[in-house]
Amino acid sequence: MKKYTDTGKKDTRSGFGVGLLKAGQADSRVVAMTADLKGSLKMDAFAEEFPERFIQCGIAEANMVGAAAGLAIAGKIPFIGSFAEFVTGRVYDQLRQEVSYGRTNVKIASSHAGITLGEDGATHQTMEDIALMRALPEMAVVVPCDFNQTAQATIAAARYDGPVYLRFGRPSVPNFTDPEAPFEIGKSYVLNEGSDITVFCCGHLVWEALQAAEVLEAEGISVEVVNVATVKPLDEATILASVRKTGKAIVAEEHNAAGGLGEAVATLLAEKEPTRLVFINGGDRFGQTGTPAALMALYGLDAEHIAQKIRETVKK
Repeated sequence: MKKYTDTGKKDTRSGFGVGLLKAGQADSRVVAMTADLKGSLKMDAFAEEFPERFIQCGIAEANMVGAAAGLAIAGKIPFIGSFAEFVTGRVYDQLRQEVSYGRTNVKIASSHAGITLGEDGATHQTMEDIALMRALPEMAVVVPCDFNQTAQATIAAARYDGPVYLRFGRPSVPNFTDPEAPFEIGKSYVLNEGSDITVFCCGHLVWEALQAAEVLEAEGISVEVVNVATVKPLDEATILASVRKTGKAIVAEEHNAAGGLGEAVATLLAEKEPTRLVFINGGDRFGQTGTPAALMALYGLDAEHIAQKIRETVKK
């Protein structure tokens, strides 16, 4: 079993800020835009180094999407940044018509996603965004797991030909992946090899799954952990190879049951490799006010709850 070490907690939105700056340094076509949330999206360093390529759109998200589509048509690579709730649901019509339908090369950077937003409460804790973005034709959906991978995923998004939805969060979480590991959109990563069961996961739940796997190893349960960092397009080969080895799987995600990673994996397995599949997610409900850790425990998304669900599934 490969052990991963928390090298120091960092927020994934800061990983986006680092990746955005590097993408801008590598390609003069990269433009950054935000709806009055430069600090929250960690775009400060990019704006300071490239003021002529940074656009503050104000609290006008729909206009920001339209302007970004226009810039993309003109040959630029715009990153638009806001809270996940505001840059998906609030502007869904613009995303559909001006980005997805036209397949414009716009990168949607969404921070403050999921219940780990914490104390801001249900109105800001979007748990439906992956479902919304998966439903849009031509839209890649990327959910990296830590600071390092978010930085690399941002650089990869700038190089990717087509619209990308990039999801990350506000809280400081363990940073454990290789900072130099290249990121490929459309690829999943086996972080821990196992033989009894597979856990497919993304975002903040990858670390929780790895911690659960470490606990269960001492109990004689061998858990394969697959970081499905790209929810769309799905890495079918890696997912199928894993379930053919273990014979059963769990999908864990910081998202509601409808339309997320769980449904994506279930659809694939139903068609190509029928497998016993169990889901860990937010169910069919909104978030609520609380600390990120308390909410993760309340919704059954932390390592302790994942480990218990694995035990139950393996026994069956």
